[in-house]
Amino acid sequence: MTEEVKVDGTTEAVQEESADVKNNKGMAILAYIIFFIPLITAKESEFAMYHANQGLVLFLFGVSVSIVGTIVPIIGWLLILPLGMLCWFVFLVLGIINASNGKQKPLPMIGKVSILK
Repeated sequence: MTEEVKVDGTTEAVQEESADVKNNKGMAILAYIIFFIPLITAKESEFAMYHANQGLVLFLFGVSVSIVGTIVPIIGWLLILPLGMLCWFVFLVLGIINASNGKQKPLPMIGKVSILK
């Protein structure tokens, strides 16, 4: 539901959260820390499953950056690993912020990948 509200003479659209979002916000946030918990506890929630997918993709991104950054000598250790882990951390924070705000917004660069159905 969208509702228009007057604030300081301007009209702003305010989106009302659905019951699914309200009930599963905690699971969506937890999905970025331990992605499989919402898979077990909130299977029926579209919101929690969306963020569980994003959390799984983020986990796989972190693992792949760690593997590539460790295997490639010098450049991997000094460039790929630090920059990749910085990107991973920024994506983690963005995902948690989106989940806590009740949004289903994909993460930059890796968010369009869908592993879970």
